[in-house]
Amino acid sequence: MATPAFEDIADTFEFLDNWEDRYRHVIELGRAMPPMDPALQVPATKVEGCASQVWILPRVENGRFDFQGDSDAMIVRGLIAVLHALYAGLPVMDVPKVDAPAELARLGLDEHLSSQRSNGLRAMVGRIRDWTAAQQPA
Repeated sequence: MATPAFEDIADTFEFLDNWEDRYRHVIELGRAMPPMDPALQVPATKVEGCASQVWILPRVENGRFDFQGDSDAMIVRGLIAVLHALYAGLPVMDVPKVDAPAELARLGLDEHLSSQRSNGLRAMVGRIRDWTAAQQPA
């Protein structure tokens, strides 16, 4: 159920020979991501459970999910960009259906991130899932 943007990342990861190249690619994805307005980097948008400072501000536009995100760590900005590729543009009701651990495992992230980064990535996915679940009609 991955988006075309996420499939592009998966294809690039298959093309890259080693994890160092993939790691650099994730960092480049983060650099390419627009910065989040510092005024939005407030406790309400902060993701707890991350070793780095992470902020995610979800929103719905025309029934489709999107979010802004930022971090003080470049690799984490890249992970936010990967999550953006995974989720952005999906109908809000489809976001909780995405098997994020399985999709991210396709990239090998589960094998190459530190336990703190993995915990932070799970916390970001949890924030997105919780927010979209709250948007569903009762």
